[in-house]
Amino acid sequence: METILVTGGAGFIGANFVRYALRCTEARLVVFDKVTYAGSLLNLAEVAQDSRCAFIRGDICDPTSIRHVLEEFRPTSIVHLAAETHVDRSIDGPHNFLDTNVVGTCDLLEAALAYYWALEENRGSFRFLHVSTDEVYGT
Repeated sequence: METILVTGGAGFIGANFVRYALRCTEARLVVFDKVTYAGSLLNLAEVAQDSRCAFIRGDICDPTSIRHVLEEFRPTSIVHLAAETHVDRSIDGPHNFLDTNVVGTCDLLEAALAYYWALEENRGSFRFLHVSTDEVYGT
């Protein structure tokens, strides 16, 4: 069964992606989210009882937690949406942005690469998609 790990799945973009993927695919969705100001479990309320959707509260800045989720759920794809948002917040506290958007993404990429190299089957079909905002990519 196709399994998609969605980081930041409780945020606006993530929750919409989760609802869309559950409606339009047969995939299992694993939502991995820290649930900060940028996300809410209310965004996932309509899919909370769906047997194809699992929620894991976690932080992409925690490599051990990331590895555990990859080992337990064995995703065929990762859709990385977790990020600190809102430019005004980055001015008031830039370290959170650097930690999540840069270091957390790097930790996730490193864990995904190790997971990829350990795949014995279907390595060629594994995908990692990073979608984010102008706070990450710039204007």
